[in-house]
Amino acid sequence: MRELTIDDVKAAVKGGSVFACGGGGWVDHGLEIGGAAVAIGRPKLASVDEIPDDAIIITATAIGAPAGNEWEMLGADYIKAVKLLMDNYDGKIYGIMTPQNGMSSTINGWLPAAALDLVVVDATGDIRAHPTGKMGSMGVASRLDYQTIQVVVGGKRSTGSYLELVVKGTPAKTSNILRTASDMSGGFIAAARHPLPGSYIKKHAAIGGVSIAIELGKKILEVEAREASGSEIIDIICSHTGGKVLGVGKVQEYDVHYSGAFDIGTVTIDVPGNPLKLHIMNEHMAVEDSHGKRLATFPDVITTISAETGLPVSVGHLKPGMEIAVFHIDKQHIPLSSSVKDRTVYPEVEQALGIELIPYAFDNE
Repeated sequence: MRELTIDDVKAAVKGGSVFACGGGGWVDHGLEIGGAAVAIGRPKLASVDEIPDDAIIITATAIGAPAGNEWEMLGADYIKAVKLLMDNYDGKIYGIMTPQNGMSSTINGWLPAAALDLVVVDATGDIRAHPTGKMGSMGVASRLDYQTIQVVVGGKRSTGSYLELVVKGTPAKTSNILRTASDMSGGFIAAARHPLPGSYIKKHAAIGGVSIAIELGKKILEVEAREASGSEIIDIICSHTGGKVLGVGKVQEYDVHYSGAFDIGTVTIDVPGNPLKLHIMNEHMAVEDSHGKRLATFPDVITTISAETGLPVSVGHLKPGMEIAVFHIDKQHIPLSSSVKDRTVYPEVEQALGIELIPYAFDNE
């Protein structure tokens, strides 16, 4: 195991922003929570090989829509969510993992790990950010034989929206309850869930997901230190990840709306000669060209990057006229967890988006 430092926080947020795919929280929030983690304790990052098979690992996350502005999530909320799960679980919790990478979600569990003497596990429920908790649940989303515990804590105190909720039951039912709680709390809320043994994590998670984000972040920070241009930073991201740019153009149309703790809609990038349409449900879930040809689909990494600065731009910060590079990593180049191989997690997202995902997500089977 190795001790996580403030340099790891900065790198995790920087690299995680690429895997955020337009969602995955906020840079400022990630730096704030990560900074608090290494200030109050010494969180340790453990590889899955360092975790006993019978050690119980939980997932720490945040649930909601990144473009929302009525939420309030404090560092204490992340800690309390984990503490409430520990209080309601008949056993000892050993470590914490995140369900996804993101602008802040890569470091989701670092603060409660530091505060409660737990390890941070170098694995993710999905290498990239995704809209539903089921998509980061490592294959337990549809299981009827697995009874989980899920906890949410947070909400704006000044409006009376603060909530604490502990639910037990199947992942499918409890996940829907948590999404409703997130909406009621103001649009984003801290969560802890799914106690699972290390043996299960080793088999079903995206192994090394946190280190992958940190290493990419370090490469980007090195280039930024040389005052590189936006195009040079994008080139480094492509070469380090095996990804590519699908097109560069200005944001032409922005049609994204908030609905039930989700940001849903489309964004059109006016790439010269072949505009690209991005389908969004919190994150970028699919890309089509002007002829309706599908160019990328979840679980591919799909990220909007400022052509000027080389920095990823979240869904909520995309504005008409902004020059954007649409970045893509094919799923064959990233570790895939059981979460994204579970066909049952796709239909509700397909219905919300009004497009098919399954035929493209499973096109190599």
